[in-house]
Amino acid sequence: MARFSRIDVVLKMRETGVVPIFYNKDIEICKNVIQAVYNGGIKVFEFTNRGDFASEMFSEINQWAAKDIPDMILGVGSVVDPGTAAIYIQSGANFIVSPILNPEMAKICNRRKILWIPGCGSLSEINNAEELGAEIVKIFPGFSIGGPDFVKAVKGPCPWTSIMPTGGVEPTLENLSEWFEAGVTCVGIGSNLITKDIVQKKDWKGLTAKVAGVVKIARMFKIE
Repeated sequence: MARFSRIDVVLKMRETGVVPIFYNKDIEICKNVIQAVYNGGIKVFEFTNRGDFASEMFSEINQWAAKDIPDMILGVGSVVDPGTAAIYIQSGANFIVSPILNPEMAKICNRRKILWIPGCGSLSEINNAEELGAEIVKIFPGFSIGGPDFVKAVKGPCPWTSIMPTGGVEPTLENLSEWFEAGVTCVGIGSNLITKDIVQKKDWKGLTAKVAGVVKIARMFKIE
């Protein structure tokens, strides 16, 4: 069962502005990454549904987080069907992110009042997602479907729409300023933030410092 309400999750995403995205088959690496992100000031994290036994791994990680860093909000991304969403919800996922718009997933998540963030690539898909109850929509791949210009175009006729781009977001002042000035609610960042080099070197202190820098940049543009 989720420990955080979907309202709490939305508010935390808005407050922080950045949602790290990561998966590794080594559970200890996952824990170290999550701890480093937490130490850097981000308390919402998207675990990627990838690889064999990913759901079992998430369950163990979520139990560890509930004990050691209880205010960290863990959710799951790359979920494309309602059955998989249900499995992760049973493991305590606090939000579900998908690269696609699947209406059946909305039913599963809404029934348990779990935040559902579907992937959209057009204004029509965004409108459909919001009709299904999506508080935040994911544009994916963010850069490929138009980047910040696409966000600006959407926010014109639909200023109420909350957008989280994933794909093409970089942890730099130049890139993040473009996204936030375009009107995004938050951004999802994966390998551009948690790089292969950091993971291979197990440079968790370096990751914490990098995350802290990204949080500082995001706060420059966030309007609470």
